[in-house]
Order: sequence, then C-alpha cells, then structure tokens
Amino acid sequence: MTPVFELCSRYVDRLAALDPVFATMRGVETEFRVATDYGPDGHAAREHLVRSTLSELSVLESGVMTDSDRGAAAYLRERLESQAAWYDLGEPARDLRALFGTMHIVHDNASMLPRGNDDQWRNVATRLAAVPLMLAGLRQTLDTGIERGTPAARRQAVEGAAQAESYVGSHDELVRAYGDGPVATDLARAAQAADAGYAELAKYLLDTYAPRATEVDGVGPERYAVHARMSLGADLDAREAYEWGWAELERIEAELAVEAARIRPGATIDEAMALLDASEYVDGEDAYRAWLQHKHDWAIEQLNGVHFDIAEPLRTVEVTLATGSKSGAAYYTSPSEDLSRPGRTWWPTGGRTRFETWSELSTVYHEGVPGHHLQNGACRIAGDKLSRFAKMTGVSGHGEGWALYAERLADELGWFTDRGTRLGMLTGSSLRAARVVLDIGVHLDLPMPDGSRWTFGNACDFLRNRGRAEPHRVHAEVVRYFGWPAQAISYKLGERAWLAARAEAQQRPGFDLKRWHTAALDLGPVGLDRLRAALRTAS
Repeated sequence: MTPVFELCSRYVDRLAALDPVFATMRGVETEFRVATDYGPDGHAAREHLVRSTLSELSVLESGVMTDSDRGAAAYLRERLESQAAWYDLGEPARDLRALFGTMHIVHDNASMLPRGNDDQWRNVATRLAAVPLMLAGLRQTLDTGIERGTPAARRQAVEGAAQAESYVGSHDELVRAYGDGPVATDLARAAQAADAGYAELAKYLLDTYAPRATEVDGVGPERYAVHARMSLGADLDAREAYEWGWAELERIEAELAVEAARIRPGATIDEAMALLDASEYVDGEDAYRAWLQHKHDWAIEQLNGVHFDIAEPLRTVEVTLATGSKSGAAYYTSPSEDLSRPGRTWWPTGGRTRFETWSELSTVYHEGVPGHHLQNGACRIAGDKLSRFAKMTGVSGHGEGWALYAERLADELGWFTDRGTRLGMLTGSSLRAARVVLDIGVHLDLPMPDGSRWTFGNACDFLRNRGRAEPHRVHAEVVRYFGWPAQAISYKLGERAWLAARAEAQQRPGFDLKRWHTAALDLGPVGLDRLRAALRTAS
C-alpha cells in the first residue's frame, strides 16, 4: 500500500478499536471487542482520531501522490473534515436520534455478529451483556449536553423512550435461535441485562431528560449546514433546494395522476391506491419474505451480464424481516469485509400481517439490486482500487442518490409491469421529494407556499397527503426527519446529481450504459460536489 492507502486502512483499524459496534455494523474484519464507549471519553477519543488523522494526511498530501492517492486522500479529507465540524458544534452531546440513532445501532448489531459456533455465540452474549454499559455512556453524554445548555429536542426524548421500551424482550428470538447448549444460560442472562438497560434508558429519557430538553425541533442554519455537508458531501444552497423540491413534487404528482387513471379510468390517486391495497398484497410474514426474496433474486438474474457484471459473491441478497423495528422503513446492511456475511435487506413489519406488494417493489430495487447492494458490494470486492476507508464508509447523498437512480433505471428497463407497481414507484418518488421540502422547511423554519409554518402535525399531514406515505410509516418518518437533520434530503438531491452526471456522459461519443455503470460502481463513494468530475475522469 502507498502511504495514503496505509493511512486510510490504519484509520479504519483505529476506529474499529474505538467503536466495535461500528465495526460490526460495517462488517470490518477485526478482532472481536466487547463494546463502544458512548460516554464523553469515548467521543473525545474518536474526535482525537479524526483530528490526528487529518494532521497525518496533511503531511502526506505535501509529497508525491498517484492519481489513486489523490482520490483516496480527497475522500478521506472531506469525510473527516465534515466529522470535525460536527464535533466543533458539540453535536455528540445532543445526538439523540430516535429510531435510527445510537440506540438502534446498539440494538441491531448483536444480530449481525457471526453465530456459527459456540465461541461466536459467546461473543453475542458478551455484546448483549454490555448493552447497559453502552447505554449508560449515552446517558452521560446527553447529561453533558444538558449541563452545557445544548439539549436535544423533547420530541426525540419521548420517542426514544418509546423505542427503548419496545426493545425490552426483543432479543428473546435470538436466545431461542441458539437453543440448548453451553452458552444458553449466559445468552439468556445477557438478554435480560440488555432488557434492563433499555428499560433504564426509557425511564431516564422520560423522567430526567425530556423535562429539560428543548421544545424546538429545528436545528437552525448553522447546524443544518454542517449536517447537510455530512449527508451530501457538498455545501447546500438550502433555499434553491427547497424551491426545487416543491417543483419536483408537483412534477411527480402530475405523473401520478396519469398512472392512477391506468389503474381505473377516472380514479384519483387516493382511489387508485385504495384499489391496489385491496387487491395487490400477500398474507403472512412467510409469504412476504418469500415474495421479497423472489424479487431480489429475479433482479440479479435480469441484470447480470446485461447492464452490470455482478461478481459471484454479490449474487445473493438475504431478506430479513425486522419484526422488532419501529423505523417503518426498509434498510440495507452491507456484506462483511471478508464477505462471510451477505448483504441483507431489512423489512420492518410494523405489526402487520398483510403486506401490500404494489408499493414495495421499487424498494426492493432501491435496497437490493441494482441499488445499495450493488454499490456497497462493489466497494467490498474492489481490491486495491479503493482505499479501505472508502470500502467501509460512505456519503448518504452518493449512496441514496444511487439507490433512487436504481429505481429510475428499473423503470427505464420496464420492470414495473405488475399491476400498480409503477404507481408504487412514483409514490415512493413523491415521498422523497416531500422529504426535501419538509426537512429543509422544518429545520430552517421556511414558510410553506400558503405562508404557514411547519409543525409536527402538519408535517405528518403533508407526508401522508402529498408524500403519499403509507399510514404505518408516517409518524416514524417524521420523527426521523425531525431528529436527523439533512439525511432525508440526500435521496432526491443525490438522484439529481447522478442523473446530471449520466446526462453529461450521454452527450459524449460512444456512450455505453453498461460501461458507465461499471465506472460508477468502481468509483466508490465521493461527495456530490465531486461526483460529475470524478465520473468524467473515470468513464
């Protein structure tokens, strides 16, 4: 490895040592360590790693570098400088993101540890037993935010308490999966300890934190700019994006009206959706999982060798039903670094027993193939073409933008032929456009077209009526946007960047879509401010 690539790899190793939960979630190949310190000392150690690595990088950048070195260095610098700006604002002390924050990561990672033998199951038990310690660190960090006068929003505390309560008993299925054996007692005790940790956190958030939290949900322009840079890898012109989001939503709504008439002539969008809900569904979790797995497998068969060359290790996506998740939205986790753990899509059931399929197909392509799985998987098998840091990290605007491009590509390929599935794709697109205006409007307190201001209530109404969100998702989605500034904008703004890059490439003589896709995946993650230029060079 060159010195730059060595620094990137060393950073991943150091971060994995300081944050074992990150290592598990991202599939970093490293020795097992028990727990992440989410207390003030743990955050300070990770901040020091960010800043010391930037100092080391500055020295290397003053020397001779190859083109690959320059790309790796630019990506590492942009990501770490974004992280440093987050630390500068004291964000760890108020980082209380309900549904997709620290608690969600702590909860899900235990299920992602290897479980092939008793020793690996002991690691699972050890990680579960450490949950109370990790959540105690989170409480200590949140206490420092209270002491500094920089609390998180009360809404996130209340919703986080409900989330913590829902996790009590959620690892019983993991205990049952092991069955009888030498680790059974330890595993059961560890699950009980984790339950106690979640119960204690729920009580703390409701009784101690919420009364001292702020009633203001929006983070304001300074904090929003930092969060936007982290999500996009680019500076954001928020007002331009806000206006574009409204225009994009109106464009999609016009297309939705045309598609609704194809379901039944004269039907409104809502009427068409109701008709589909009543006819296009499967009953039961087993049928839902089977339908999802079939659609994932079919997409891989259709694409491989035609529009993409899919490496053999990436020709499997494992469908997982996230029965205990309150997120409302499906999500994806990458293969492990050594590819022993497959890429997985996770599908919250939300207490349902009937699952509408017409609205889910585009999400299959978004989370699986040609979306997140192809992009993340390509990084895993890139060999020495990408730095280890690029393989293990990402930019939301780059990744989510590609996943929306994947939905668009599926539409261009004519894949939405099953009844209602194209309407489902368009309702998903309207949700993403609605996210742009809702997220920016809430956090920057920008007016709606009628002059009114955003509230939680009208945000839910807007997402339901204009974003066409499924009823079981509305509340969870809005809680997520209020607590995770600027992440929601990365989908549509990322798609806009990918489409612009492809449109530019199509103007060049000899454009070949498969070759462009190969270049796009080989590129690895980059910020949106560099995407078009990087693809121009790569393809």
